[in-house]
Amino acid sequence: MEMSVDTLSNAMMVIKNAENTGKEVCEIKPASKLVGNVLRVMKEYGYIESFEYMEDHRGGKFIVKLKGTINNCGAIKPNFPVKVTEFEIFEKRYLPARDFGILILSTSKGVMSQKTAREKRLGGVLLAYVY
Repeated sequence: MEMSVDTLSNAMMVIKNAENTGKEVCEIKPASKLVGNVLRVMKEYGYIESFEYMEDHRGGKFIVKLKGTINNCGAIKPNFPVKVTEFEIFEKRYLPARDFGILILSTSKGVMSQKTAREKRLGGVLLAYVY
């Protein structure tokens, strides 16, 4: 099996497929700090129930408990740099409706949703979307 090098888009695909097939739990490997941070934001917004890191001596893995509330999610490629003033453009591009779903981005203050970044007046690099 060909392993994708992009751990984030890999993780988003695993979650999406597990949601689509109605699974309650999925396994994301290899684990990375970035994926962990994205999962944290998804949990904060109630898209996933919980996740935990497990060491398997092959890069580790995350066990994610799903809620069945995700319609779609994915990594944003290429990673666009965004200013606070540009969030709306990307919300229109990646999210189906206003105030529906979140964009996840990496900022100088860590990984967060575009809503938090907007409150903190931070720009960053787009990583993923979930709705």
